[in-house]
Amino acid sequence: MKVLHLDSNHPLLIQQLADLGYTNHEDYTSSKDQIETKIHEYDGIVIRSRFTIDKQFLDNATNLKFIGRVGAGLENIDCDYALQKNIELISAPEGNRNAVGEHALGMLLSLFNKLNKADKEVREGKWLREENRGIELDGKTVGIIGYGNMGKAFAKKLRGFDVEVLCYDIKPNVGDQNCRQISLEELQKKADVLSLHTPQTALTMNMVNESFINGFKNPFWLINTARGKSVVTKDLVAAIESGKILGAGLDVLEYEKKSFENLFTDTQMPEAFQYLINSEKVLLSPHVAGWTIESNEKLAQTIVDKVKKKFC
Repeated sequence: MKVLHLDSNHPLLIQQLADLGYTNHEDYTSSKDQIETKIHEYDGIVIRSRFTIDKQFLDNATNLKFIGRVGAGLENIDCDYALQKNIELISAPEGNRNAVGEHALGMLLSLFNKLNKADKEVREGKWLREENRGIELDGKTVGIIGYGNMGKAFAKKLRGFDVEVLCYDIKPNVGDQNCRQISLEELQKKADVLSLHTPQTALTMNMVNESFINGFKNPFWLINTARGKSVVTKDLVAAIESGKILGAGLDVLEYEKKSFENLFTDTQMPEAFQYLINSEKVLLSPHVAGWTIESNEKLAQTIVDKVKKKFC
């Protein structure tokens, strides 16, 4: 079987597939149109988020048996159409869940203790102790929306703190010893912190909007290591300005390109984003929550293991 690799990944992926008898070809530069002219030659493809795998692409992939997405989500693939064509969809949320859990916790603690603000001020020669008095996580209620691999990993990281951890998920009976599953209404009533761990779907697009935010009883802190388009940025800004949201840790942004490799589809910087980059209540990172040295290897290993289990 022949596999086409469309994004670079940890070298173990190609090496171990070769050990299993697969022929591996790499093409990290050709356009999508160019790839479509030869995709019929391949039994499998491995991709991160370089471009969208749509119906036209899949129609050209006449021999395709699997798509390996080296990451958690599959929103850059027309999953329904692929499944109609009996193409196996393989993702790897197990590979970077620990990294995401650690990153979410790190963002939360940094916001609570004003670490980004304090670091900047000390570098400028300012020694403002009272202005940088932090708050403690103990005693807070942490709400998680989306209790799959990523949500569970974050909840596990919270076990060392004296906190109540609650989750809401569209799937029933996903709670465990680290988190109690409740309704969205109860979560909005109790949460001091909200952490998003949802995939990008029709249900989650623009989910955190003005109405959703105002449904919370108390002012809260927002952490988003999931998908940027789940949060309406202008509504987030308004909530920060009003005090309804106390601070936000954002690893993902509404304005990201679909490939996640850069910001914006044009060169214009939205007004709401200008607010975010100038606010001391906001902590930003470039979609790297699951992007650790360890997760790079674990993601690749997960793909290999799943291909081996399914096709060998």
